[in-house]
Amino acid sequence: MKLLSTLIFAALLAGCASGPPAVSTPERALFTDAAFRKPADMITPEQVFELSPEMKAYANRLRSSLSGKSKHQALYEALYQRDQLRLEYDSETTRTAAEAFAARAGNCMSLVIMTAAFAQELGLEVQFQRITSEDTWSRSGSLYFSSGHVNLVLSKPNPVSERTYDTMRSIVIDFLPPPDAELMPTEIISQRTVVAMYMNNRAAETLVQGKLDEAYWWARAAIEYEPNFLMGYNTLSTVYQRHGDMQMAETTLRFAHQHDPLNTVILFNLSEVAKALGKKDEAAKYKAELARLEPYPPFYFFHIGQKAMAEGDYQKARSMFVREVQRAPYYHEFHFWLAKASFALGNLKEADKHMSLAVMNSTTRGDTAIYAGKLAALRLYESRARLRPGEI
Repeated sequence: MKLLSTLIFAALLAGCASGPPAVSTPERALFTDAAFRKPADMITPEQVFELSPEMKAYANRLRSSLSGKSKHQALYEALYQRDQLRLEYDSETTRTAAEAFAARAGNCMSLVIMTAAFAQELGLEVQFQRITSEDTWSRSGSLYFSSGHVNLVLSKPNPVSERTYDTMRSIVIDFLPPPDAELMPTEIISQRTVVAMYMNNRAAETLVQGKLDEAYWWARAAIEYEPNFLMGYNTLSTVYQRHGDMQMAETTLRFAHQHDPLNTVILFNLSEVAKALGKKDEAAKYKAELARLEPYPPFYFFHIGQKAMAEGDYQKARSMFVREVQRAPYYHEFHFWLAKASFALGNLKEADKHMSLAVMNSTTRGDTAIYAGKLAALRLYESRARLRPGEI
């Protein structure tokens, strides 16, 4: 049975600042190792931040070329100036520090990990922060992902004898910061949590690829390394759903729900699993609680808009896509569909604007290429007025 599943992806830490009750150790009854073949190339937690020989050589070059700059300022310039590392953003795969350096690319989590690894090699103090604003959502097929945002603060060691205030003692490194990020509240997270996030990302990515064995072992590793990272349990439950083991999916979600009863992601999945198991009353109870906590869940207006598009009601579709863009102004797919609805209504200027925004906000090379092709077709239509509606 195929369920609409929700996963936590990228950099999300479950719970609010006060946090749900602590999980001292993961419940071993939640693991079914015999059902999943363990990959031979699983990395250890220590390897996530491990420097390659090339990285160590680069760190040595930074040390020798400071020219009066502080180490954290030199690292900042190496990361941000285009004539040095030339980093590119790529959301398709979460990489270790060494992998991100070799590729000169990575998603938010990969680049944070690589930067922290360099900073620690240079003797800087590192503090990981999660921006506690509302998380953003994306999807891949029937899997939905919630993404948070993590950055890091690099600081020079503060000698006990130092009595003067140094305004350059700390610097924030942030890849693709959201607007007004400096005004948003943050919470400090541990390096163990960051490692668990990395493992959870790998679980989600391999799950999208249909590699259930790998996804299971990544999710299991995230839970075992940091039992308090509750979204690891949510991901593990989704693996069980895709594997056809609905009973284990429910057991795992109940464990997570017990420790964080207000988590809407867990609550949604629990309602879906209960419904699949024929527990209608329980499913209805969870749905009612979910509606109370989150009346308009992620993609709520988007799905209404897609239905309206299929029915030819382009005005209604446009109004629904506008509402989603207002809630998530940097998600490429919402702009793409708003462009399609605008095109169908004959508003070529608006269609061009939102197709351009879809290109600008796409996070993978594949999506960028698709949207760029659509934008080129749209502009050809604008210039020649020969393409028929529906061809973008």
